[in-house]
Amino acid sequence: MEKVKVGIIGFGFMGTTHFNIHQNSGKSQVIAIADADADKRKGDIRKVIGNIGGAQNTFVDLTGIAVYEDGMDLIANPDVEEVDICAPTYMHAKFAIAALKAGKNVLLEKPVALTVQEAEEIIAAAKASDKCFTVGLCVRAWPEYRKAYELVKAGKIGKIKSLLFKRFSPNIDGNAWQNWFMNDKLSGGSILDLHMHDIDEVLYFCGKPKAVTCVGTCNGYGTPDHSFTIYHFDEGGPAVFAEGGWSAPASAPFEMSFQIIGTEGTLVSDPAGFVFYPIKGEPEKITLPDVGLPTGWHVEIDNFLSAVRGQSSDQKYLPYEDILTGAKIYAAERASFDKNGARVEIQY
Repeated sequence: MEKVKVGIIGFGFMGTTHFNIHQNSGKSQVIAIADADADKRKGDIRKVIGNIGGAQNTFVDLTGIAVYEDGMDLIANPDVEEVDICAPTYMHAKFAIAALKAGKNVLLEKPVALTVQEAEEIIAAAKASDKCFTVGLCVRAWPEYRKAYELVKAGKIGKIKSLLFKRFSPNIDGNAWQNWFMNDKLSGGSILDLHMHDIDEVLYFCGKPKAVTCVGTCNGYGTPDHSFTIYHFDEGGPAVFAEGGWSAPASAPFEMSFQIIGTEGTLVSDPAGFVFYPIKGEPEKITLPDVGLPTGWHVEIDNFLSAVRGQSSDQKYLPYEDILTGAKIYAAERASFDKNGARVEIQY
């Protein structure tokens, strides 16, 4: 079967990460790249820095790859079959809707959009298309999180009593094109850009919360950089809490971890390892299967490419409804944050 011809819009940390995965997947070939930065269009990605893995510190050979300044020109390329959108969040709706209307398969990096309205417009365009669409909420496919989900669904820990997610990033001030992460109106700050993964995990493991309470801090730009959220469920439901942000110094390590306490035991995944602590018996180290796909990014992209090659709009991990629901949970969290921790009911 022929490789899927991919065009990537945005050649920063996520764009270059996706590029490397596509080039080594065996299922895809990057034939076009679009980026507003002239250096990146020449393959110079030495300035690219991410919160996992640090700087790329290299050059990329773009020989034979069409290069564009404007993502709309890439979308117009008739040879591009899949558009992989890794541009800043405020550009997501523009590019995603245009690509879907142009008959392209679309992998859109998280978060889906800045607002619920934009998210609804994107999903409407996806439903109207006969092509594949998904959003890069890759933590659903991250090995530890996916294994924990499977164990929970299999009854390993019994009924969930409480769940804690943490996501800590070193400070990313100055790391991106025009420092757009630090502009609340362009990125939504750490609540939308970073913490959105754990909003999705709360939904994935526990279903829809009724309300949220969110407090946190802003950086010198007035943009949220750390948050603490309590998710309120029906009486008898789990106690759920998530903390995340990029307020730590640039020298601090990245961490994503969780603790899921159930009636039959507790699952913990943190820098010390992945362990099940049963009510009775000895702790059990959880071993992850070696499937040749080391990160959630790899699994997400491989899954999407398989769907594209089969021309199926079904996504293994992320239904369209969950994308919209996550956007609505975020909107409630942000409203609570802006009201200094007022409880906000979620409008589904």
